[in-house]
Amino acid sequence: MNRPSDNEKQKKFYSGKKKQHTLKSQLVGLPDGKDIIDVEVGFPGPTSDINLFRGQQKKFDAEQEFEGDKGYQGGKNITTPHKKKRNQQLNEQQIAENKILSSKRIFIEHLIRLMRIFQITSQKFKLKSNVYKEIILTVCGLVRLRIGTLVLRS
Repeated sequence: MNRPSDNEKQKKFYSGKKKQHTLKSQLVGLPDGKDIIDVEVGFPGPTSDINLFRGQQKKFDAEQEFEGDKGYQGGKNITTPHKKKRNQQLNEQQIAENKILSSKRIFIEHLIRLMRIFQITSQKFKLKSNVYKEIILTVCGLVRLRIGTLVLRS
């Protein structure tokens, strides 16, 4: 995303982690990466993953279980990897649980990779920001077509 000229807008979209002005998107997929269920697009850069997830979680059943990465720690009904505490190591059981979780999540990472094949999702967005959401949703449709979950009728 190009840097906004207005100072207040500029602060709103600046991500200190990425050191640039960003828009954040989040997707929810089925286990084994079989389909993309829901997509949230166009949130300002400093918005945290867990806050995006909490807003998105309201669309699903209250008992629905989710799996996420370390950015989702503290979420309700979400399984996340164990974090190593300062000056401590993870025990063998925690390491084994992290490996099991990462082997389940690899399919979602593959979906994200398929989206990033379309360079517009991973590079600086040079068009007007009001078309960002439409482009990301189009890319999601193309990914769904590629993995075979979206069938076009003739």
